[in-house]
Amino acid sequence: MAKLRVALLMGGHSSEREVSLASGQNVLAWLDPERYQVDAFDPAVDLARLVEAAPNIDVVWPVLHGAAGEDGSIQGLLSLLSLPFVGSGILASAICLDKRMAKIVYRRNGLPVAADYICDSSIPLLEQISKIGQTLGFPVVIKPMDQGSSVGLTIAGSEQEASLALQEALKFSKEALAEKFLAGRELTVAVLGNDTLRALPPVEIIPGEGHGFFDYEAKYTPGQAQEICPANLTKEETLTVQSLALRAHQAVGCRGLSRTDFIYSEGTFFLLETNTMPGLTENSLLPKAALADGLSFPALLDTLIDLALDLA
Repeated sequence: MAKLRVALLMGGHSSEREVSLASGQNVLAWLDPERYQVDAFDPAVDLARLVEAAPNIDVVWPVLHGAAGEDGSIQGLLSLLSLPFVGSGILASAICLDKRMAKIVYRRNGLPVAADYICDSSIPLLEQISKIGQTLGFPVVIKPMDQGSSVGLTIAGSEQEASLALQEALKFSKEALAEKFLAGRELTVAVLGNDTLRALPPVEIIPGEGHGFFDYEAKYTPGQAQEICPANLTKEETLTVQSLALRAHQAVGCRGLSRTDFIYSEGTFFLLETNTMPGLTENSLLPKAALADGLSFPALLDTLIDLALDLA
């Protein structure tokens, strides 16, 4: 049988370029060479080569994170080239990377989210900080509107801290999201599938000493966070948070895979965001959840490629 020709996209222009490269290299190392013929492309420099190679590609895996990778733009290009690809399409990708739009969809589908306030770089800083205090109080979480991996995210306990946090967030995006801080447990649930969906075991993340939350360093530095899978939840709690992850996956229109992050606070699982292309490094959460569900990393990769081809 002829090998399946896979175009592996990694790198790109976003603030998560290094994470994408790490994820891509890990996928490349584990894809079965007996089954796949893999060619790697970096969208930052290789788009013309990708277009030229399109007639000789069976499936594309955009192992890309953040802007120009998870925002629907590369998905649009692949759709124009009539190439099947792993992960969500244009609309779901765009919705999930835009935190405001994702929360609009969550709310319209009855999914629990934290109260928030939208910040805009065109509005005077002091005016926005005052509005945040009046609307949400302190502490608050302030983050760029369209970044992942906790890039530019800060927990602010006062107006002064919020001012610095907002300035930091607006370095990455023209808009930022301020959310009421919810004290609780950090969890994440991955979902696999197109029409028939499978929620994987929840993972609980306990940031290490010196990390107030699951920040960029804690995410990608081994030993900086404790990740418990399956999470220490009751059967009822597990089913509840898995159900919410499934509903989020469907509400935004994801396909193939997703991973939704939660804060479990005062008996409620609040949705934070849904990732359409979760990290696939050795330290990433999706592979750990899959393994806890009996799916090895190579088997997970096979499953995701098969799901992409099912939609071709």
